[in-house]
Amino acid sequence: MQSGGKDNRGCRRGFGPVALRLRRGALIPLGLICALGAIAAPAFGPTPALAQASGTWVTTGSMTTLSGNFSATLLQNGQVLAAGGGSASLYNPATGKWTATGSMTTVRSAGTATALQDGEVLIAGGQNSSSMALASAELYNPATGTFSQTGSMTDARNNGTATLLPNGEVLMAGGFNNAGTYLASAELYNPATGTFSPTGSMTTARENQTATLLQNGEVLVAAGVNSTGFLASAELYNPATGTWTATGIGRQLTAPHAVLLANGDVLAVGNGGVTDLYNPVTGTWSPSGSFDDRNGFSVTLLGTGKVLVAGGLTYKPRPTHTTASALLYDPTTGKWTATGALNTARWEQKAVLLQSGQVLVAGGFKVGGTGGSMGLTSAELYQP
Repeated sequence: MQSGGKDNRGCRRGFGPVALRLRRGALIPLGLICALGAIAAPAFGPTPALAQASGTWVTTGSMTTLSGNFSATLLQNGQVLAAGGGSASLYNPATGKWTATGSMTTVRSAGTATALQDGEVLIAGGQNSSSMALASAELYNPATGTFSQTGSMTDARNNGTATLLPNGEVLMAGGFNNAGTYLASAELYNPATGTFSPTGSMTTARENQTATLLQNGEVLVAAGVNSTGFLASAELYNPATGTWTATGIGRQLTAPHAVLLANGDVLAVGNGGVTDLYNPVTGTWSPSGSFDDRNGFSVTLLGTGKVLVAGGLTYKPRPTHTTASALLYDPTTGKWTATGALNTARWEQKAVLLQSGQVLVAGGFKVGGTGGSMGLTSAELYQP
């Protein structure tokens, strides 16, 4: 997944569990909901002890803490940093184990997490335990295993996106602030100075959007939500000019994910199995297959070029339940087909592409027999 693609999703309000609520980007009709944030990234080398047959899943080590509000970010040393709620831990794919690392400087959820070119990880924005949007940011140093504060953003923003640009800067865009205002503003983080500075504003205010770095260096921002409802619009950021321009309009996508395919097209996937393709050459969107009605699934681009969707919350057949099923999208046919099912049904999990080609999924929630949701610490690996 792209950093700042839409694995940085989160609940609109609330840090802990609540009862029946409308989540920004997805209607969660039952269960307990916790503020979430996610970014998927590649992880560490082969795991021969956990090898399995193609299209199947195998259990790996469980997380050390129960937390639905963590991000997952590749480190240059090959391990994966999981951070959120003030705590952090490291996953080592070579051993399949999680170990604790330094604590965050700020208790936050639904913030963005971006691996910088120097190996540090920038964690910015999100919300605190009082559901207040944050402007603060911090850096994780893998060499010392510690977090330290860095410059604050110009705007407090929750549920925005972060995209690493080719020049090493990070583009922060959209989200909402403490006044409940949807943001069109954008800003750039400069790792050399540790400061944020404003850049051109988007043409449309939005939160819960996707952000994808294209092969030409521009950034495609698509879908999301604002005061008018769910959005079908999209726009492009040009780093050379610091400006945004509108591009083709697709379909309305709720809680969208986006991945950059090998041919340069962008696959956007929303709740309900809605799938659209964006062609940067023509600047247009087109429908491309669909799958069953589910929310809260993970989306991962595989090394094979196919796209894996796993888990989620589904409503058919009733009652609402968590699914363990997984699907593969083939860009050459534009179709989705079934693959092996997860060992544990889950939704709102984090998905990470490992350097071995396997996919790690960790955490999330499972709907219990009484209709409530319970948090999961378990993790498993998918073999393409």
